[in-house]
Amino acid sequence: MKVPKDLKALQRMGIKAEKIDALKVTIETPDEIITIESPMVMKTSFAGQEAIVVSGGETKVEKKGAQQKVEIKDEDVKFVMEQTGKPENEVREALIKANGDIAKAIMILNGQES
Repeated sequence: MKVPKDLKALQRMGIKAEKIDALKVTIETPDEIITIESPMVMKTSFAGQEAIVVSGGETKVEKKGAQQKVEIKDEDVKFVMEQTGKPENEVREALIKANGDIAKAIMILNGQES
């Protein structure tokens, strides 16, 4: 394996450096998930300490617990109301909980699924 020029420079300074052939790096914080696609990852060691350096790549940040907005159609609400006899507000809540899935919403309203 050929050692890149920048790795050789680090090695001359007494820093062990190793390139990691990473496809993706994921960092999870209490509030979000950060994903880095196609990053350059280097593992370095110096004076008994190790460090991993991540650079480059395409970064995507997702908020944890962020609910996707579900579009509930009025005709779906009417249909589920007719099928279950439940009031509109309960039907809308069930459709949101079921991510718009009519069959699942009916099951939720009939107590067959939580």
